[in-house]
Amino acid sequence: MSTNQMEQFKILKNEITRFMMAYKFALDAFDTKLEILKEEFQFLHDYNPIEHTKSRLKSPESIMRKMYKKGFGISLPSIKDNIRDIAGMRITCSFINDIYRISDMLQSQSDLTLLEVKDYIRNPKPNGYRSLHLLIEIPVYMSDRQEQVCVEVQIRTIAMDFWASLEHKIFYKYNQAVPTRLLQELKTAADSATALDLQMERLHKEITEIKEDQVHDTEGDMNQIRVSNQQFQLPEALLRLMGGS
Repeated sequence: MSTNQMEQFKILKNEITRFMMAYKFALDAFDTKLEILKEEFQFLHDYNPIEHTKSRLKSPESIMRKMYKKGFGISLPSIKDNIRDIAGMRITCSFINDIYRISDMLQSQSDLTLLEVKDYIRNPKPNGYRSLHLLIEIPVYMSDRQEQVCVEVQIRTIAMDFWASLEHKIFYKYNQAVPTRLLQELKTAADSATALDLQMERLHKEITEIKEDQVHDTEGDMNQIRVSNQQFQLPEALLRLMGGS
C-alpha cells in the first residue's frame, strides 16, 4: 500500500469511527435519560417501572449487509438516511401499562423527536411477537457540531422479552427453516405470555391499591428527605419557614 493510499485509508477510518461514535454517544445520552426517569419515578411513586435496559450498536459489517440487501448506495450520508436501527435500546418492564407510561415520558421530552411508532402489542405480528417500537432522534453534541441521531427503542415486558429471546434462538438454530410444529408452539407460548402479563397487571393493581391505603408518614419521616442513597435532615428553621409559622 502506497503512502497516499495509507493516508486515504486513515482518513476513511477516522470518518467511519466518528460516524459510529455519534451513535454510541446517542445511546449514552439516552441511557442517562432513562436513569433520571428511573430515579425520579422511584421517588414519586415508590416504584420503578424499568426492570433493566440493554443497548447495542450494529456492526459496520451488519450495516453493509443491510445496505447491499436494500440496494442503497454506499456512503455515510446514505447509511444515516436509510439504516435507522444502527443504535438500539431495549427497555424491559414488569407490566404492559409501564410500556406506554415510559413511551409517554420519552415523547414528552422536548429535545427528543419521535419519527415512527410500531405498536406490536396492540397489533402483534402473526408469529406472536409483541413489543412497542419507537424511532427517536436525540441530539448529540460533538466538539465541532451537533447531530440528530436516530435510536430504535424497543419497550417490552419481561415475558415478551423472554419469548422474543427464545424465538430468536430457535430461528438461529434452524437457520430460519423452523418446523411448522415449533412455529405453532411458539405462537401458543406467545399467547400464554400475554395472558400472564394481563394476570400480573391485575395483581399489581390490587397490591398498589392496598399499599396506598396503608401509606402514612411518621413524624420522623416528615423531617427527612432522601436523594438517591443519601438521607438529609431538614432544618427546623426551614420547616417553620415553609409552614408559614
